Amino acid sequence: MKYTAVVLAGSRPGRDPFAEQFGTDLKALIPVGGEPMVRRPVQTLLAAEDVGDVIVLSQEPERIAEVFPADPRVSLRKSDATIAATMLALCLDKSTQWPLLVTTADHALLDVETVDEFCAYAEGDISIAVVERANLLKRFPDATRTWVKFRGGAYTGANLFALRNPKAAAAIELWRSVENERKKGWRVVSLLGPFVLIGTLLRFLTIDAALRHVGRKIGLSVTAVRLSNPVAGVDVDKASDHALAEAIIAGRA
Repeated sequence: MKYTAVVLAGSRPGRDPFAEQFGTDLKALIPVGGEPMVRRPVQTLLAAEDVGDVIVLSQEPERIAEVFPADPRVSLRKSDATIAATMLALCLDKSTQWPLLVTTADHALLDVETVDEFCAYAEGDISIAVVERANLLKRFPDATRTWVKFRGGAYTGANLFALRNPKAAAAIELWRSVENERKKGWRVVSLLGPFVLIGTLLRFLTIDAALRHVGRKIGLSVTAVRLSNPVAGVDVDKASDHALAEAIIAGRA
């Protein structure tokens, strides 16, 4: 089974001061390790055994296309204004080839071993990649991430998702309700309902129990995949992330 990989390379509305620091108006084109950021995860996905075609979604696909070598497996499509709207349209498109492996343009440090590990352990209708806080901070003690705390550990997302079938649209509809507040861990947890919110705040729910609960709520099986490489929890979303990514690539971190 081959995944169709989806790389979200869109931009938020308005100016992007972070991108402007690097002389561009598109975050996906910020240079990381001497090349446009979006090219790095695409190259990784093309090298992964479990990936077939790669779709790159952007509001300006013609500009993003310029950074990729000619490869028949890579296609570019115009995205909607938000991630949720873009993914919902893809899920409802009858021509979509399932299953989907979704990541983001700012996952500049994604490597083949991480993709292989995630694909090997992904199960159910939806799988979400996470990195445990102790694992990440042991390697990068000064890293600043968004943490959601559960019984047994706190986790940050690793911008890697497996969607097995069109039923995933139900989860995307749920996500849409908190998309603008995705950096607020408590708000994301609240979408699971009061039981999970209270259970998380009081730390008597594990991440697996919380995801089972949300899965029952929307009629899907949702699982977490704990990635072993802490680098998978580092995306390039701000200046300090960019500095850390450059240091990791250069072997200084």
